Amino acid sequence: MKAQGTIVAVCTGDRKGVRKRNVGEAQLKADWGIEGDAHAANWHRQVSLLAVESIDKMRQKGLNVGPGSFAENLTTRGIDLLALPVGSRVRVGSETELEITQHGKLCHERCAIYYAAGDCVMPREGVFARVVKGGVVRVGDAIEPVDDEE
Repeated sequence: MKAQGTIVAVCTGDRKGVRKRNVGEAQLKADWGIEGDAHAANWHRQVSLLAVESIDKMRQKGLNVGPGSFAENLTTRGIDLLALPVGSRVRVGSETELEITQHGKLCHERCAIYYAAGDCVMPREGVFARVVKGGVVRVGDAIEPVDDEE
């Protein structure tokens, strides 16, 4: 049985290193990322994903955080993002497909998110992807692994 999750927030921002805002839906462009987002470019970290379960861990530490607080683009629920191997693909909604390119990231310096939130979970639990097939992604959309046979 496939592990299926749900998109709980679609977040964008016009600057890197700051919290993003939940915009409800966004257009993803193949080999680019989310239109209008600061991280969109022809590189391997076009879209960032973070589980709301990870955000909840930070809330339990007393931090005032929510979807977008860690500059993630897609906040998910119910899917173990770190269990998705690099190179695997996930479908978001009916048409968008992402390829997992990286787990976590190295932060060379503390960003505004770290100072505002008191900690940053993205380096430990964030997942990054490139857009294989574009389309519109909305809050409430399913996110699930794509079988190799598909």
